[in-house]
Amino acid sequence: MVLNAQEQLLKIETLGTDELASYGNTVLTRTEKLVSKLVKPTETTDSVNISMNSLDVQVFAVGPKASLKEILQLSLNNAQMDIDLIQISMNNNGSAAVAFMSFTNMPSMLQPSVFKTATNTLKTMVSNVVSATLPKTTNIQLTTPVNFTLKHTAEISPNSVLSCVYWNKTEWVVDGCSLLQTNSSHSLCSCVHLSTFALIMQTNPPKGDDRDPLLDLLNTLAVAVGLVFLSLALLTFALCRQHLRVNAAPLINLCISLFLAHLLFLLTQTFLQYIRTNQLLCAVLAGVLHFLFLSAFVWMFIEAVLLFLSVKNLKKIRSKQKEMLAWKYLLVIGYVIPLTVVGVSAGLVPDGYGSQQCWIKTDKNFVWSFLGPVSFILTFNLILFIIIILTLRTTLAGRNTEHSKIKEIKTLVFKTLIQIVILGCPWILGFFVNGSKVLEILFLFLNSQQGTFIFLVHCVFNHEVRLQYRKCLTTLCPPFKPPTTTDDQNRRKGAPRLQPL
Repeated sequence: MVLNAQEQLLKIETLGTDELASYGNTVLTRTEKLVSKLVKPTETTDSVNISMNSLDVQVFAVGPKASLKEILQLSLNNAQMDIDLIQISMNNNGSAAVAFMSFTNMPSMLQPSVFKTATNTLKTMVSNVVSATLPKTTNIQLTTPVNFTLKHTAEISPNSVLSCVYWNKTEWVVDGCSLLQTNSSHSLCSCVHLSTFALIMQTNPPKGDDRDPLLDLLNTLAVAVGLVFLSLALLTFALCRQHLRVNAAPLINLCISLFLAHLLFLLTQTFLQYIRTNQLLCAVLAGVLHFLFLSAFVWMFIEAVLLFLSVKNLKKIRSKQKEMLAWKYLLVIGYVIPLTVVGVSAGLVPDGYGSQQCWIKTDKNFVWSFLGPVSFILTFNLILFIIIILTLRTTLAGRNTEHSKIKEIKTLVFKTLIQIVILGCPWILGFFVNGSKVLEILFLFLNSQQGTFIFLVHCVFNHEVRLQYRKCLTTLCPPFKPPTTTDDQNRRKGAPRLQPL
């Protein structure tokens, strides 16, 4: 019951740093006291394991007749400890016990920001908080250092510094602890004493920050402008539904997916410093962004297929529109497939979301859960677009210009060329940026303005939509007609006009 109540205490996040540290100390002290009651006298060995949502405990005791000959290894969900318990028992009349605990939610109390360093760095806890004690043991002096293997709970930045730290009442310190080795998923720490330990990552901003503030501002402005035109396009589609082609569902859903994805991306990057302090929220936002962008790409794929079918049947496009896929089936394809990809990805790699930018983590090749489908769709769309251009050129070349309107042909060609942006083909530039400012700006502009190009092609250059807008404006603001006077009425009836005096 006490441990269940402790889980609720661990969720406290609205207090100040000092109050949280005080609660954390109380939780640690009470937990260690309760765990010590699990130690039972034994002649050989005895162990007790407890697993809860936010706390894992393993207690191991040895007696005078224990047959252990090697270093004892205790393992919990995300941590492992190696301790020479036999040597400790020899200093305690042949008996000793060790308790190993792993706290999942303790970082909300024992915050990494209280780790004091010589330089001002961004500090992130990248492991569970673990605690080790020697309950009911008189001589707790360690004969050999204790090693802890801690699993990373966040992505390790290439420009970061990792520190093995222990909790000293009000702050994290490194005295007596050192980092032996690390890889992409685990770190090995060695300490000469037992206490409460964690792994903290310090991110040092590079001397010459590779992020251009002007580029960040351009990114924000470009995405904001794209959101405005996406809103205008959706508003136009809502007001002029009867004047759109039959299969407008892919285009409308593409606008919805792009709008939600760009809006969530803009909000996430704006409040990134606050969001990434909550790893769960950061991971959830990354998963939602993964779904929204994948959904947008699927709708681009569907739009490319429908555009190909329309151009292929250019001469009889009006009679062929009804042969397109039903919009209900398109909805299933456009949303169920991305949701399935995200669900399978999250199931196979549960900790794959929540990088420093609240996006997909790059380790374990998990990023290919996004790049794989996107690469396939972009390649297919580019091939379809080339076929569309060749088909359009052949079709228009064979038409009788005497019966064709040159202006309509030019408009059709222009709208088709703009489709390369609407179909997402400029996203291919993302594979070739590699630090090039010119390509990065071009990539940013073209892909943030998909909504702008959609609005131009399907609203501004759509003759039926323009006529509908004129009717709406005429209804709201009718043209001014001067009031009819009695003199004008008499003149219309043929009556003699009165002369002024």
